[in-house]
Formats: sequence, structure tokens, C-alpha cells
Amino acid sequence: MPLLAEHFQVYAVDLRGQGRSTWTPGRYTIDNMGGDLVRFIDLVIGRPVIVSGLSSGGVIAAWLSAYAKPGQIRAAVWEDPPLFAAEAVTSCGQPINQGMGRVFAAWNKWLGDQWSIGDWKGFQAAAPRELPRPLLRALATMMPPEEGAGPVDGPPQNLRKYDPEWGRSFVSGLATAGCDHATMLANVKVPVLFTHHFHQRDEESGMELGALSDFQADRVRQLVTGAGQDFTYRSFPDMPHAMHRHQPELYARTVTEWAATLPDSAGLPGVSAPSGSQAPGRRGPDSRRTLGRS
Repeated sequence: MPLLAEHFQVYAVDLRGQGRSTWTPGRYTIDNMGGDLVRFIDLVIGRPVIVSGLSSGGVIAAWLSAYAKPGQIRAAVWEDPPLFAAEAVTSCGQPINQGMGRVFAAWNKWLGDQWSIGDWKGFQAAAPRELPRPLLRALATMMPPEEGAGPVDGPPQNLRKYDPEWGRSFVSGLATAGCDHATMLANVKVPVLFTHHFHQRDEESGMELGALSDFQADRVRQLVTGAGQDFTYRSFPDMPHAMHRHQPELYARTVTEWAATLPDSAGLPGVSAPSGSQAPGRRGPDSRRTLGRS
């Protein structure tokens, strides 16, 4: 946030289920989470915004790109979002239960809704039996331990704040029941920056190990550009899942340089457009449009 503050006024929002004050049992859906942010933008910010989200937050950023009120969203950053890959039944590629959904299901089994079970040691003992080895190896690479994350024999801090029912809602299909990803992407109304990390496949099992596959990312591009919107794709195949946490300087530079290419980007102090060729999927400057109230 300090790196971005030179160019943006930054708001960080704890999504439902990701902090103890946001646990809302039985109400973890993309539509509800998106509606939360529509109200937040209206009541707190009160002007058009660039919205950014990591992982499921990237899916919610995509929801806002399609379904927010007219003029609310100026552009969107989707940081390694599991589009299609977060659906229980998907029209494109590997669904959630063939990938990270197995981790969410194990967390819910051993920790319980709202940590009603809390058997962390039981989870650790069961993980080698219940989770495929390629997924266990990938988890260690995608999400390196945080400094000061918690006691050696206990869960990391971010997991202690997390409601396992939130993950179960994705595995069961409840979270995306009213949010078909293909329909959502075909309705995107703003320019998009899409950063894609760790898109690797286990050769032995064929399991996709990242948030979404190259095939799924290409389908995302097709749908967004088919909706007439700019789509800037940035590939970081060796990057852990959370680029903004592990390499914040690179994340801030990537976002700031992209933002300089948006209509009316001259309003960002110190931001200049990057040199070089356009990214795949971007239209030329002559076809840019003014968005929202700007």
C-alpha cells in the first residue's frame, strides 16, 4: 500500500470469511461479496475506482467489472484469479474439486465451519493421505510461509482468521451458484489487467497446480475482448500466488505502468506510460473510450 500511495488513494477491504469480524455463516457467495463492495464504493469512496483483487478477490473484481453500478468501476486488476477453476461445475478446464478444492474440503473437515472443530494437528497428519502429492508440493511453492506467521505447531495467522465454511461454499458450488463465470466475463465493461502466476502442470498426474491453467486464461481473454474491452495479460509463471505480498515492488510497478495507459491516466501524479509494444488483447489508443463519469 505505501508503494501505491504515491499514485493512488488505496483502500484495503477484508472480504467475508477472511477476518473474524467478517465471518457470516451461510452467506458466502460471490454475489453477496460483490454487493458488499458496491455499497462500500458508494458509501465510503463515492467516486469511480480501479478495483484489485487476489485469487477469489480477483473473481470478485471480475464480478465488479461486469455487474457494479454504471460508472463505479474505472478499471480492474485481477491478480491470479481462479476464473473457471473456482467453479464446482465449469464450462472450461479443470473445476475446483480437481484442484485447490481438495485443500478447502480438508480444512473444513478438520477445522470445521467457524473453526468449530479446530483439529490442526489432525489436519497435518491427514494431509499426506487426503491431498495429492503434487498439490502438497505446489502449496509449499505457491504460498511460502510468512515471517512471524504463528507458532511452529499451530496454523499460520492468515488461516486462523479464515472461516473454513468460506472454502466449503466454493467446493459445494454455493459460492458461484448465481455467478456463471462465462456469462460474467462476457459482460465485463472496463479495461482489465490480468496477472497470471504459477501456471504449471504436474506431468505425471496432469493436475493443474496454479490458480488457473493457460487454457482457462486464454478463454478469459477471449470473453473479455469479445465484450469489447481492453485486456492486458502479464505472465509470471514462477511467481507465488500472492505477487503483491511476495514481490510488492514488482506488483506496484506492474499496476502503475498499466494504469498510465488508461483513459485520463494523466491525473495520476508521476505516472508515465510504459514504452514498448502493446500486450496481446489490447486495442490501439485510437479505440479507447471514456468510462463512467470521467
